[in-house]
Amino acid sequence: MEVYLDNSATTRVFPEVAELMTKIMCEDYGNPSSLHIKGMQGENYLRYAKETLAQIMKVNEKEIFFTSGGTESDNMALIGCATANRRRGSHLITTQIEHPAVLQTMHYLESQGYRVTYLPVNGCGQISLEDLQRAMTPDTILVSIMHTNNEIGSLQPVEEAGALIKRVNPNVLFHVDAVQGFGKAKIYPRRMKIDLLSVSGHKIHGPKGIGVLYIGEKVRIQPLLHGGGQQQNLRSGTDNVSGAAALAKAADLLYKHYDEDIAHLYRCKKYFMEGIRKLEGVTINGLLPGKPDGEGTAPHIVSVSFAGVRSEVLLHALEEKEIYVSAGSACAARKPQPSATLKAIGANKSQLESTIRFSFSVYTSEEELYYTLQTLYDKIPILRKYTRK
Repeated sequence: MEVYLDNSATTRVFPEVAELMTKIMCEDYGNPSSLHIKGMQGENYLRYAKETLAQIMKVNEKEIFFTSGGTESDNMALIGCATANRRRGSHLITTQIEHPAVLQTMHYLESQGYRVTYLPVNGCGQISLEDLQRAMTPDTILVSIMHTNNEIGSLQPVEEAGALIKRVNPNVLFHVDAVQGFGKAKIYPRRMKIDLLSVSGHKIHGPKGIGVLYIGEKVRIQPLLHGGGQQQNLRSGTDNVSGAAALAKAADLLYKHYDEDIAHLYRCKKYFMEGIRKLEGVTINGLLPGKPDGEGTAPHIVSVSFAGVRSEVLLHALEEKEIYVSAGSACAARKPQPSATLKAIGANKSQLESTIRFSFSVYTSEEELYYTLQTLYDKIPILRKYTRK
């Protein structure tokens, strides 16, 4: 049996999404900038994509911009806004557990003379709103806080943070990396005081190579790409019509079945955690106090530290049984360095070396989770004996 439990890294594309992409690439393949009917077909697909996403987010379609993915969306939001608003200040705020697409961009901005505050998190992986308020200064121009942590599934108080930021200074921009949260939560930028929101297609059963950046209509932002002036001169380059339409189709399918899909994911999470707890020497990371079933955390992520077993060894032991999991963020998986998220929540050296991320999707079945648990019951004692030798 093949079991794919690495859905935080990427997801299987919905069949309807693949069909739509094939039709666009093979039949309706015109460049939307062209004036003939083929170009108009492409323009219609882009209009469908923007209208669909705008309706889901309850924003204006003119505020939807397509990018190559979450990384570009994050870079465009941070660098574009920092550059455009530098006369107002040079202080930025983020958290210690952001995705590398945000953290590395912040490091770049520091090299350009900006000052960055990295907010700490508690043992559950959440920031303190008091820390956020204390960090804000008259020089602050941008705050970037992720919605859902990609490693441990902790949720940040995004709506409360947005309200706080605008209360302290309405001119401070608020960016949210929602790459892991979009599709798993209902996120309404205007209501939540979010100025910029990053989304990625391949995390929501859409294709790789396409993303979205919501940019509020009043946000000043400097484009990173210059060229033909597509997308209101903010993101030049030939439009990825098939990708944009496919991402919108995937989002539409997810949100049409939102309640049942989220209930399914939480059932998977609860069932899997109950099974994991039958093993000795395990720690489930990121859970809230008094909520052992995972309430208040992402429905699709379970981070587990297996004492006495190195994560890479366990990953490959599971791979031999056709069970596919992750030892951390996919974007940093080939870089042997400790997880910044686990370090930030206070994980010890043993936990840093022994953590596996299991992540589910609408396709995950109880049968697959049962098979995974039985494999863990078999493998963990053997691997621990081997490690002690």
